[in-house]
Amino acid sequence: MSVKEQIRQFVAENFLFRPDGFNLSDDASFLDEGVVDSTGTLELVLFVEETFGITVADTEIEPENFDSVNKLAAYIARKSASIAA
Repeated sequence: MSVKEQIRQFVAENFLFRPDGFNLSDDASFLDEGVVDSTGTLELVLFVEETFGITVADTEIEPENFDSVNKLAAYIARKSASIAA
């Protein structure tokens, strides 16, 4: 399963309560669409840390990293690359 698919599945099951599908575009803002609130962002952080073995710094918890499928996937890719380097 790709990173984006894992994110979509997590969001669908934990925020949309729809295990059958994710109906937002990958660029849709989790905050603007009302999918995730501040507590939900913390759940996303835990998901990223547990699923991908990434440590998320407090300064990295911002919309540029956690506000859409594409932004979160790009953040995970950057962090994974820095760990591998």
